[in-house]
Amino acid sequence: MTQEALSVDAGRTAVVIMDFQNGIVTPYGRDPQGTVERAASVLTAARGASIPVLYVQHRGGQFETDSTEAAIHPGVAPQPGDRVIVKTKAGSFSTTGLDVTLRELGRDTLVLMGVATSGCVLSTARWAADINYRLVVVKDACDDRDEEVHRVLTEKIFPRQATVVTAREFVAAAGKR
Repeated sequence: MTQEALSVDAGRTAVVIMDFQNGIVTPYGRDPQGTVERAASVLTAARGASIPVLYVQHRGGQFETDSTEAAIHPGVAPQPGDRVIVKTKAGSFSTTGLDVTLRELGRDTLVLMGVATSGCVLSTARWAADINYRLVVVKDACDDRDEEVHRVLTEKIFPRQATVVTAREFVAAAGKR
């Protein structure tokens, strides 16, 4: 399946960065430093294009409120104006008001990044597609403990419902507004 080149409409797009937390990024990723750096480049480009950034932070179990493990990784820390939404399940929609927030912002296109690809990214992408969001998955700003699962999701599954790009491709598209 051939995908179109990415075009970013800043007025309709939001970046959703999921589970980039200290206790998730390193244990569940194969390339934590690179993934964080690429995600940070997407966030910088989005903010430069006036695209809202929404963080989804997992809470519960080992990710207690205010614990070091639950804290968002400093390499992708929220900036003034960013929103942080707390969830208690793998997906970003089922236990949050994310859909309402996005609709209030007038956003129908989501740029997804997260750890783990097989957890929050997959769950969020499926739910978002079911409720008619256009999706962009930044494959190298997602990570998963299992390299083969990450590859299958980003090369075979996500392209059925999303445009799959690299961080560099998103940054270039966001700069073309």
